[in-house]
Amino acid sequence: MKKNLTLLLLFAASARLFAQDIHFTQFFAAPMTINPALTGAFEGKYRVASIYRDQWRRVLDFPATTFAVAADLRFDARKKQVKEDAIGLGLLFTNDKTGIIDFNTTQIGLSLAYHKSLNTNNTQFLTLGIQGTLNQRNVNFERLSFFDQFDGQTGFVLPTGEEIPVNNFSYSDYNVGLNYSAEIGRDGRLFAGAALHHFLRPIVSFNETTNDGDRLNMKASGHIAAHIPLRKDNRVAFLPRVMVAAQGNHLQVNAGANFRTAMGKYGGSALHLGGWARPVRNSDGFGLDAIVAMAGLEINNVLFGLSYDLNLKALGANQRQGAFELSIAYLGNYDSEDIICPKF
Repeated sequence: MKKNLTLLLLFAASARLFAQDIHFTQFFAAPMTINPALTGAFEGKYRVASIYRDQWRRVLDFPATTFAVAADLRFDARKKQVKEDAIGLGLLFTNDKTGIIDFNTTQIGLSLAYHKSLNTNNTQFLTLGIQGTLNQRNVNFERLSFFDQFDGQTGFVLPTGEEIPVNNFSYSDYNVGLNYSAEIGRDGRLFAGAALHHFLRPIVSFNETTNDGDRLNMKASGHIAAHIPLRKDNRVAFLPRVMVAAQGNHLQVNAGANFRTAMGKYGGSALHLGGWARPVRNSDGFGLDAIVAMAGLEINNVLFGLSYDLNLKALGANQRQGAFELSIAYLGNYDSEDIICPKF
């Protein structure tokens, strides 16, 4: 029976353990989850952001949900200097829940980044970021039933002789990243970065074992994005972006773009419309996993984003997987358009 419990745990967690990490389609709406070097990479003095992902609700009784909320600060590294070096400090909270037994992963992380100006015009920055997190995983064994609990008549009412492991454990984890940002021409922007997550490979086993297979795989990721004005007044812009992440045998690519169109006389608000494609490589080979539609709205210093993933592989008969995401961010002291940072 112990083997049956192990299989149940693996099945309940498979939606997350197969890909290892949580992921968001609107990955630039949750920057500290993809690269700690993006901490403090925004226009203003502070930022508060949250994102919610709801997955497979139409085909599962217990859909997978992921939530993240983050706050980060940006402040000058030194006063009265030509180069505008800056420091970013951030706090991140995430929660991921999936399966009938409430398989939960909760994370609290602290990020620190140093934004180094590479020239006196402050048009290029190279950033190093580090991040430490405390994580907790737990399950709800009260929702499980075993064969030895069946009394033959009324149901699963007998006590079980199953050896059940602890239902929660904690571990620490560490991530590091680099990011390069530059102005191109008058209003163009380029962003490129790379990150290494879980480089100490923490143990993530409920059975408290120390086998290599119980360690979390390292994840290497890279991302590139641009802001390309399509008009001289910068009221219409093209924003392509790509992110690639590899972890164990799993590879995921998010590639797409959106158009930003300023609204109103002074362009204080803007509309974003776009889409992505997400090919992945897993045990089934390499193929297109989902296509994504996204809409976003800027209202001064508040950003809203809404996206929907249409998964192309059927989860059940005549049913298709789907996921939607909702994001919102508030930028405090939004007083400078000169800071080089990505939006959406």
